[in-house]
Amino acid sequence: MWTNDEQLFALMRERLFPAVVGDILDTMGFLKQFLSPTIRPLKSDMVIIGRAMPVLEANAFSASDPQGKGPLSTQAFGLLFQALDDLKAGEVYVATGCAPQFALWGGLMTTRAMHLKAAGAVLDGWSRDTPEVLQMGLPVFSYGGYAQDQGPRGKVVDWRVPVEINGVRVKPGDLVFGDLDGVLVIPREAEEEAIRRALEKASTENQVKLAIQRGMSTVEAFRTFGVM
Repeated sequence: MWTNDEQLFALMRERLFPAVVGDILDTMGFLKQFLSPTIRPLKSDMVIIGRAMPVLEANAFSASDPQGKGPLSTQAFGLLFQALDDLKAGEVYVATGCAPQFALWGGLMTTRAMHLKAAGAVLDGWSRDTPEVLQMGLPVFSYGGYAQDQGPRGKVVDWRVPVEINGVRVKPGDLVFGDLDGVLVIPREAEEEAIRRALEKASTENQVKLAIQRGMSTVEAFRTFGVM
């Protein structure tokens, strides 16, 4: 039903939502694919669909420390700018790895991501410049708005590497699908079957809804259609 990511993302946006795909992943044995419920869209109608570009953060205690022995000790923000500039069209910047004590995303990052035609950002932490981000319209999911700057407090130490958020493994290229009910990670190796079966389930759920609206009991509906 699709031959490229552009067609896949359009199909998912039109006919699916994270909950129904998550249900299918459960039946496939992928039982922990939703990120922490603390990660919320900055606006309730935001939907994010794209390929994961994981970014690994670390806490720091100064922007630059000449006494440090690591290669990033004197580099403010670490590899943040390199990671951001490496975003590709249709990718989601997925950041995690540090204590949530500062903003991992802001207005200028949003401006750059939009220029690169990225799909949005999912942050295991805070974001800032919320009015500016909302005005630009890029889907951003985070703990919410918090103005504390990353500069003297954190560094990006790597990107395009597997990460974990709340026990959910996120690998480069995995599908990221989020709305107001949460952010789902669909492993690349399972995505074709999961999306195909989710489309079937969504169609059946529409039949169930019509049957219930016409008076069918939920017991009978589940017995008849096998979904609820």
